[in-house]
Amino acid sequence: MTQRTAIIIGGGPGGLTAAYELLRRSDVHPIVLEATDTVGGISQTANFGGNRIDIGGHRFFSKSDRVMRWWLDILPPQAWEDDGGAVDVLLGGPERAARYPRPDPETTDETMLIRSRVSRILYGGKLFSYPLSLSVDTVLKMGLFATARHVLSYLKSVAFPRRPEKSLEDFLINRFGYSLYSRFFREYTEKVWGVPCTDISPEWGAQRIKGLSIRKVLAHAAKRLLPRKADLAQRNVETSLIERFLYPKFGPGQMWEVVTDKVRAMGGEVRMNTAVTGLVHDGKRVTGAIVRDTRTGAESRLDGDLFISTMPVKALIEGLDPPAPEAVKAVAGGLLYRDFRTAGLLVDRLELGGGVTARELSQKVPDNWIYIQEPGVKVGRLQIFNNWSPYMVRDPNTILIGLEYFCTVGDPLWELDDATFLDLAVAEMDKLKIVRPTSVLDRYSVRMPKAYPAYFGTYDSFPQVRDYVDGFDNLYLVGRNGMHRYNNQDHSMLAAMTAVDSYLTGTGDKERVWSVNTEQDYHEEKAAGSSDDDPDPGEATARAAE
Repeated sequence: MTQRTAIIIGGGPGGLTAAYELLRRSDVHPIVLEATDTVGGISQTANFGGNRIDIGGHRFFSKSDRVMRWWLDILPPQAWEDDGGAVDVLLGGPERAARYPRPDPETTDETMLIRSRVSRILYGGKLFSYPLSLSVDTVLKMGLFATARHVLSYLKSVAFPRRPEKSLEDFLINRFGYSLYSRFFREYTEKVWGVPCTDISPEWGAQRIKGLSIRKVLAHAAKRLLPRKADLAQRNVETSLIERFLYPKFGPGQMWEVVTDKVRAMGGEVRMNTAVTGLVHDGKRVTGAIVRDTRTGAESRLDGDLFISTMPVKALIEGLDPPAPEAVKAVAGGLLYRDFRTAGLLVDRLELGGGVTARELSQKVPDNWIYIQEPGVKVGRLQIFNNWSPYMVRDPNTILIGLEYFCTVGDPLWELDDATFLDLAVAEMDKLKIVRPTSVLDRYSVRMPKAYPAYFGTYDSFPQVRDYVDGFDNLYLVGRNGMHRYNNQDHSMLAAMTAVDSYLTGTGDKERVWSVNTEQDYHEEKAAGSSDDDPDPGEATARAAE
């Protein structure tokens, strides 16, 4: 029998997960086609001579046991002096945690660190905890009158919610009240998307912060009064509220570099600098991919039995041969994206917390990231990479920060040359009193196109595209851009796993793939009476989708 071939478009979390799953569970030969010279997609790590930048900040935490086990099978968790069993709970319980070797990251590179999550909001020159809490510190920083105004505004939203929710603004006001929304959410969200919140579909909120609200924040605060182990269980904690997560020693890209090595060692292929420019089909099945070597321009065709795509839907539809119907092409052509630039600054001191050096950082400024809610600056978020992993920085006496700027390819911010862009970043850090220009030791610039699929443009008509593409028996769309959905990497992985489940079991079920990260939260809740240890490979997905 001729061996089946899977053509997998994209070497990010979705594509590499699909390749690894096919190799582990079948005799299907995967060929991963990555258009760039780096694996990981937006989950890659940019390396500047040992100073590493995580593009976007990637916590390795999932409410899916299947994903958590997958990660830890690739990179085992570090040795840790446990605090009352809390780390075992994070890893899925003491029995499961005992299965993993516990390497020392000082001597072993292939390991997951166990990190504490700290994030805050910079507003009015003050740092507020995120998510917001009704702590004494928050009340003192806001002031009693402002706090009372926020509470009354929230109670009004509870009594008189906006129905139906027509925009992201409606979604946020219903969960936080207008006063908190206008002070702590609107500025940052409109920086991210470049359009008013009134122009964004409420589905963005359903995807990203579906379970977060004032009620959930208060309930979480009450739970923190319980013993520490109960607090860290996290299985029933909203993702925005988790307090501990896993993180590869050298950033998220390390995970996908290791997976790439494993895929190749198992007989699969990962071809770099290979862009897919078109898909050939017969109306029912995709029969081949037209690929181009991005270095030489040479084109060729690859035939396959299974096609899994993480490429932007817009480009996929444009490249179909024969062409898609005009109505489908019109919707796909109107899908929009937000792009992303990071300015990496290597500094010897931060002015936050009264001024800190690298040695004082974890005690005085332990934040993984800080949301910049200040008007008058373009920067949207600040990452402190030392606090993600101390191994992200070559010299432990320095601090590496990443300043995130949201833009669109072709706009003035995207078009700035690197030197001018980095000058802007340094000037804004000085304006916000975060870093003095004299403290900057080195500077780096990273671009990431199509980082965020947008929930405006023709997005409301996206079901037309989905219905058309789902008509191809052997084509599955997964990943953030593949599904035009603002997924986290665990959602992209689950979509890929579910696509492989559907193909290998012969069901061809596309609905379960699209069900990942929907409001039903199917992968986040266990069925009543189910085992704590999810079966492998497909039963967990089937059970949770019931």
